[in-house]
Amino acid sequence: MSGHVFSQQINELKEKLIKLKQTPVIEPIVQLSADAPSVPVLSWLGSQVIYPKIYWHGRDKIEEVAAIGSCKDFFFEDQIDDDSLAELYQNQRGKSHGQDIRYYGGLAFDRSVECWGEFGRARFVLPRIEIRRNGNTIRILLNLNFDNTCPQQECEDALAALMQIQRATPLSPPKKLALMGRSDLPNYPRWQELVEQVTQQQFNKTTPKVVLSRQTQLEVDDIIDPWTLLACWQGRNPNSFQFGFQFSKNKAFISCSPERLYLRRQQELYTEALAGTTIRGLNQEEDQCLAQQLLDDTKNSHENQLVRQHIVESLASLSQYVGAEEVPKIFKLNHIQHLHRDIRAQLKMGVSDFDLLKALHPTPAVGGLPRFSALNFIRQREGYARGWYAGACGYLNHYESEFSVAIRSALIEPRRINLFAGAGIVAGSDPQAEWQELENKLATIMSILIDF
Repeated sequence: MSGHVFSQQINELKEKLIKLKQTPVIEPIVQLSADAPSVPVLSWLGSQVIYPKIYWHGRDKIEEVAAIGSCKDFFFEDQIDDDSLAELYQNQRGKSHGQDIRYYGGLAFDRSVECWGEFGRARFVLPRIEIRRNGNTIRILLNLNFDNTCPQQECEDALAALMQIQRATPLSPPKKLALMGRSDLPNYPRWQELVEQVTQQQFNKTTPKVVLSRQTQLEVDDIIDPWTLLACWQGRNPNSFQFGFQFSKNKAFISCSPERLYLRRQQELYTEALAGTTIRGLNQEEDQCLAQQLLDDTKNSHENQLVRQHIVESLASLSQYVGAEEVPKIFKLNHIQHLHRDIRAQLKMGVSDFDLLKALHPTPAVGGLPRFSALNFIRQREGYARGWYAGACGYLNHYESEFSVAIRSALIEPRRINLFAGAGIVAGSDPQAEWQELENKLATIMSILIDF
């Protein structure tokens, strides 16, 4: 470890481990920490050899986290109901009073159908080691799970993980890939059929909105480093959430998503309606003109209003107060801009994160309205398993939890990348225009990846 940037912190944590072994009474979940020097967090994560690898970067840019390993892993490959998930988490939460204990993970878009193997329908991990940057402060956190484990062995496992920490080396330089093949599911003819079905007057009366999506599978000529790709992506869309989960060497899910599902700080809840899309302009004047057209567009305004209304109604029974912006604003990304409304709530005492996840996920911005009939249509007709695309990804904590909706995301496999995009289909939607919206949403990631 001589010369390692974290040598001092690793020795400090080793000393704390030795003291912990001598403690007669130990909480089931314990977290040790050490202040650390600045390090490029994403480069550090890419250099590590322990899985899983987890990355989280909040949209406000104040906090950035890289985590490796696992000392507790809730993995649900088969169907599980939200009440059982909530009970498990509440039970786990009671095993520590540590304010910084976090479980990172996600829920699939549709937990009633089979998901992507190791990602499961839901999976949450208490990492073994975290590098957490908050502003200019960096800490190394070491988590230990003494619940139903041998304390001596748990300390040895934690020490072994510490000794496997690698120096941060620069990420591989980004390079354009040759496209060997592309397939879209659904393809355009099938997409046209689906849009026409959703916009039929009889169907639209009972289900006014369905968010249809597409999986674009690209076969490429080289291995893709997920962390290099995510670093490039976040450089193009800095005002987004950036996160990634890599549970094994050959598969990673990354996202650069503009959409917050919610941020909870004790009883304060912050969420939003993000729906309605147009492109960016070539200059400031054109950009402003397109933004104004989006604000004036009946179809997009209606779509955003439906999302706002649904979220407010969903939170009503869980909250003492819910307030939402009456008029949407413009939220700008690199290639596109959205309609956006902030929503804030004061939660009732006793409302848990899983109550919120059950109420809010999947939102009408990624599923449709009413939820049951829209999801049923997607499940039966869309033609592929969304998995964690349009799912909820983030972290759970005693005092603060945050989740993003995993739109603008990619599932990376050896020499293959699966990209996802969706569009809200309402009365008056045009198949060709909505297909082009999918292309617009993939423009940023495609421009990074492919040598056209």
